[in-house]
Amino acid sequence: MFVAVLPYSGYAYAEAFLNLEQETWIAAHVNAFEYFGGVSRILVPDNLKTGVTKHTKAELVLNRTYQELAEHYGTAVIPARVCTPKDKPTVEGTVGIVSTFILAAIRNQKFFALRELNEAVRERLHALNHKPFQKKDGSRALLFAEERDSLLPLPPNAYEMAAWKTAKVSFNYHIEVDGRFYSVPYEYIKRQVDVRITRKVVEVFYEGARICSHVRLYDRQSKYSTQEAHMPPNHQQYAQWNGDRFRKWAAKIGPQTVRVVESILTGYKVEQQGYRACMALLKLSDCYSPERLEAACDKALFYTPRPSYKSIQTILKSGQDRPEPPAPAPTSSHGFTRGADYYKGGRK
Repeated sequence: MFVAVLPYSGYAYAEAFLNLEQETWIAAHVNAFEYFGGVSRILVPDNLKTGVTKHTKAELVLNRTYQELAEHYGTAVIPARVCTPKDKPTVEGTVGIVSTFILAAIRNQKFFALRELNEAVRERLHALNHKPFQKKDGSRALLFAEERDSLLPLPPNAYEMAAWKTAKVSFNYHIEVDGRFYSVPYEYIKRQVDVRITRKVVEVFYEGARICSHVRLYDRQSKYSTQEAHMPPNHQQYAQWNGDRFRKWAAKIGPQTVRVVESILTGYKVEQQGYRACMALLKLSDCYSPERLEAACDKALFYTPRPSYKSIQTILKSGQDRPEPPAPAPTSSHGFTRGADYYKGGRK
């Protein structure tokens, strides 16, 4: 149960979650700010790992995503000292109240979805915030009407959860994120970069500076996002080409050529890396002929399902694609027969 409280009024927010992971922690804060209709100038959380990475007398290191959340809402995060609950007495007292006034009240009910549970929690929470105080006039809701003006306004857009990871730019100038590949300027090949991942966008940073961004891919058939500006100059000349164009060209030559082109295109992590080989392969039809190229592809596919351009070029150069000449006919219908001279003279 996540519990947040405003210090002056005691106006509370509570929400049930299935775990305490980072995504839960961030979503709870966003929902609490929406419920309050504003943002407190200071957040005083516990020192759980999803929010605070390191907290000593000399150093405070917040989780990177949590720090981004605070910057997005313009607030400051000052965690309570370790093992010092008196740094946040209001919320500590409210946790006990939530346990008795909300959880104890619904303890005998059965819920089959988290949404159903939170609907019941929200009803009891509304009752708690509007319940009159026992030892003073008013209620949490009445005091909150005064405290609301002290809150910072909400930004136009709610914070979107972002995860960070490090990645190394591979030789094909792409990085991998959840089984998808995104291009990076080729100058950063073999460099270590930071990747910020949201539900919609993948951003790449190098030494704190953003070097590129991509729309995040989810389609099973789209595994690569490649920008032409990220390609080395010798790759850019093939940017206007695509796999379908090579397949159509190969279809004009023959089905075996199509099979070879398909094997080349699917043999690379990035399809664009196979364009050079496809271009060279199909150009062989100019040096020889479309018929011979088709025959060479058929010959190569007999030996391996993934022939290379080099192997097909070798077949054409050596003439292995040509049909073998027929064997000479025998001079006699009986084959080789010894003549009479061989047997004359009897034994010696």
